[in-house]
Amino acid sequence: MKPIKNLAQYYVDLLVKLGILRFSILLALALVALAVVVQVGITLALSGHVDDIDIVRSVFFGLLITPWAVYFLSVVVDQLEESRQRLSKLVSKLKDMRSRDQELNHKLQQNIAKQNQEIEERIKAEEAREEAMKDLENEVFQREKAQVELAERTALLRSFIDASPDLIYYRNAEGVFSGCNRAMEELTGKRENQLVGLTPWEVYSKEVAQQIVDTDQKVFSDNQALTYEQWLEYPDGRKNYFELRKVPFYSKEGRHLGLVGFGRDITERKRHEESLEKASRDKTTFISTISHELRTPLNGIVGLSRMLLDSQLNSEQRKHMQTINVSAITLGNIFNDIIDMDKFDRRKLELLPTPLHFEDFVAEIESISALMAEQKGLRFDLERLTDFPAAIQVDGTRLRQVLWNLISNAMKFTKEGSVVMTVSADVEDDMATIIFEVEDTGIGIPDSELEKIFAMYYQVKSGKDNLHAVGTGIGLAVSRQLINMMDGDITVASEEGFGSTFTVSIHVPLAEEQVLAKQEQILEQPSLSIFMLEDIELNVTVARSLLESLGHKVTVAMSGEEALERFVPTEFDLALLDIQLPDMTGFDVAQELRKRHKELPPLVALTANVLKNKSEYIEQGMDDALSKPLSVVAIQEVISKYCNIDTQPSKPEVVTKVDEQVSELYQQLLDIDMLESYVGIVGTKPVLDSIEMFEQMMPEYIEILDSNMMAKDQAGIVSEAHKIKGAAGSIGLKHIQKVAQKAQSPDMPAWWENIADWVEEIKNEYQHDIRILKDWLGQR
Repeated sequence: MKPIKNLAQYYVDLLVKLGILRFSILLALALVALAVVVQVGITLALSGHVDDIDIVRSVFFGLLITPWAVYFLSVVVDQLEESRQRLSKLVSKLKDMRSRDQELNHKLQQNIAKQNQEIEERIKAEEAREEAMKDLENEVFQREKAQVELAERTALLRSFIDASPDLIYYRNAEGVFSGCNRAMEELTGKRENQLVGLTPWEVYSKEVAQQIVDTDQKVFSDNQALTYEQWLEYPDGRKNYFELRKVPFYSKEGRHLGLVGFGRDITERKRHEESLEKASRDKTTFISTISHELRTPLNGIVGLSRMLLDSQLNSEQRKHMQTINVSAITLGNIFNDIIDMDKFDRRKLELLPTPLHFEDFVAEIESISALMAEQKGLRFDLERLTDFPAAIQVDGTRLRQVLWNLISNAMKFTKEGSVVMTVSADVEDDMATIIFEVEDTGIGIPDSELEKIFAMYYQVKSGKDNLHAVGTGIGLAVSRQLINMMDGDITVASEEGFGSTFTVSIHVPLAEEQVLAKQEQILEQPSLSIFMLEDIELNVTVARSLLESLGHKVTVAMSGEEALERFVPTEFDLALLDIQLPDMTGFDVAQELRKRHKELPPLVALTANVLKNKSEYIEQGMDDALSKPLSVVAIQEVISKYCNIDTQPSKPEVVTKVDEQVSELYQQLLDIDMLESYVGIVGTKPVLDSIEMFEQMMPEYIEILDSNMMAKDQAGIVSEAHKIKGAAGSIGLKHIQKVAQKAQSPDMPAWWENIADWVEEIKNEYQHDIRILKDWLGQR
């Protein structure tokens, strides 16, 4: 097909090139030649020879068909040319169209590229949006998950809080409840939604609410957590003891929101502690009871044996009596060790310094030690290296106990030879440093044991004779503790087999020399009208008896309000005002009286405290101050000073005293000077009446004191102890008065740690001391 197309194109191109004429001639020649060739060929084939006619016919045929062929070819060429031109135009159009198509295609490509870019951007934006949506969905999911977890945790925490047996509650800065747990609901008897919005005043009793509000305010003001203990009452009336802790809390911005409170029921722990304390108190009571019960006959044995040693005895009797005396003294030392062992375990050792005539003290030690040495066939020597101070301020009983312990040990473990005590004193200003050395020729102490002998319960044994080189293991430990409390120390130097030397040094203040034999003079005075303000009935009875026995008229008020109502200045010559009263203080009464009246009789304070500085009382409206129980001399001095009365001494009344050696127990437990003065004035009957009243009042005092102890009510404890101190002092129970003085002094170191022991001591020993007082009165 392609060759034909090429041939046709060749003819067309030739026709166009030669023109129609020349092409017609050329075509005619070609056709003639073709016809001749064909005729010749056919004729030859048919006849075998060619004639001229055949050639002419061929030429004629060729010339005949030439115009038709030319025409046909011309038409064809024209048609082809026309077709070509049309085709060229079409080609041109096609080129234009192609160009436009290319342009459009280019634009289309640009548009497509732009669309693709937009699509890509849209896809990216869509992907970003989808990603953002996914992130948002994820965030929402996480948030929902966190909310679910938070809700679960909140529910779990709430279940924990509600399951907790401890109280948990919240109060805002205004002190209003904001929430609580189930334990708190049980305590208050209110559901949480009922409790929210209430104040402690609307939930608790007045007393409980007051303490709760006070501690809340302390937490708010101090901005610190606070822990304390308090009794709380359930709706059924059951009371439990709680350890409460309050903690302030704040917002993220630091704004104070309120407090969180926690309360743990420690009732069982408190009961356990009280049972332990009771066991300790029972042990102490047992030891104290045994000590008191045994000391009474023991003191009699010591005193009477001394008296008999001063009488006419033969040598055998004297030897036996010396043995009894020394044995009794040794037994007394053992009692001291037993009592002090208990106090040492509870860290309750204490000193009661009083003026001590030092020369007499040393002489007593020498006398007793000589008797002890004689019983063992040893020699005792006392060496005075310096002059002695006349008197020192020291607990003579404790110092004597320490020295006897050392001397007893020295003699116990010395088979032969001697025991020497050396005493020296160095006085500087108003202080004295006193050194005692106790040297023996006994078995000594190994070097390896010297640092251990002062340990509690530690004992050193000698391998040779199995002797305890330092006794029971109690005395030295207690002795060092006592000497340390006297600002001193005990040291030891020893060589095994050659004896030991114990050195005791103390640093004590000097004291005025005591007058051992003192008689009081009773002054005759005119009768005065005396107004007395006192809230303890027993004190009123004792003071009234004393003042009326001196010839005075006494008007009594039992409270501050009553005193302000009944006091008329012109009717009284003297006013005695107690300081501690149930409704106000004596100072308040004095200041109010001075506001109401221009002229007043002397206002004298009555105080059961140790009177150290009267200026404190004068600054608060008093003219003077007296210590309770009232002393005859003290009241007479006040009357003479403020009432402008000339007094003349009457004949002194001599009071016969029980022998000092027999009355040591009385001196320890009773205020002998006050009692002798009191009995000498009013007789024994009023004192016995006062004792009976004291015995009737004490059970109520103790019951109230016990309840305050259980509730840890410090103010209540102090108040009752003050009453007991005043009542005990009014009848001369010195020992009970001193213990109550400690109990009513919360500022003392470790007061809370000691108060239970002091209260138990009062409860367990006041009846014993009353028996001793009655025994002393019976000897009058």
